[in-house]
Amino acid sequence: MPAPPVLVFDSGVGGLSVAAEIRRRLPTQPLHYLMDSAGFPYGTKDDATLTARVVEVCRDAVTAQQPRMLVVACNTASTLALPALRAALPIPVVGVVPALKVAASACPGGEIGLLATPATVHRPYTDNLIREFAAGCRVRRLGSRELVQWAEDWVAEGREPDGLFAHLNGWLTQPDPVSHVVLGCTHFPLLRPMLARLWPTVIWVDSGEAIARRVAQLLDDDIPATGHPEAQLFWTGERPPADGVERYLATL
Repeated sequence: MPAPPVLVFDSGVGGLSVAAEIRRRLPTQPLHYLMDSAGFPYGTKDDATLTARVVEVCRDAVTAQQPRMLVVACNTASTLALPALRAALPIPVVGVVPALKVAASACPGGEIGLLATPATVHRPYTDNLIREFAAGCRVRRLGSRELVQWAEDWVAEGREPDGLFAHLNGWLTQPDPVSHVVLGCTHFPLLRPMLARLWPTVIWVDSGEAIARRVAQLLDDDIPATGHPEAQLFWTGERPPADGVERYLATL
């Protein structure tokens, strides 16, 4: 009998960056990926509506798929809905937060960038993270909706964004260049090859590897000894995801 899956959840393709890290660390663990396509994008919804939706979608998915763990691979959903999800579900729930602690440790007393969605950048939760983990640093913030859509287009269609340099270069370099940038949305690491090519001196920091370590810790070595099960894709709504999502999952 196959082992129960780990279920990775996001509104769109962003959580694929986290799923890739989990698969890299735990190649024999069955993996399901759930996109809330019918609810995308999350950034346009008020907090109460979004929390209720995330809980409803995840509760239904857990009932149907019987996973051993839920990974909320979405910064917006994590900052809002983790307490409600943990109260509603009988399985461990792992969330994702911007990796400010990692960047601040690597750049003590310096200036670091936080690149996230507008909702995450301005949320009190993020203010608290900065006070707790990056109090000695200057944190330069930018909220970007464009990067979310560009990541969706890149995975779905393989189309590189035309406006990436113009969108970010001024923020990255003025008044002084930043050396470390936290990718505070799980969509953004999907664009890392382009980011690294355009700004090769910047160190891009995200939470994917830390989330994979946390999943492995909670599983406590209770994973299949052999095999490489194909990751399974699920979504909400009637319209299936673009073929590029299936192709990306097939590479994991």
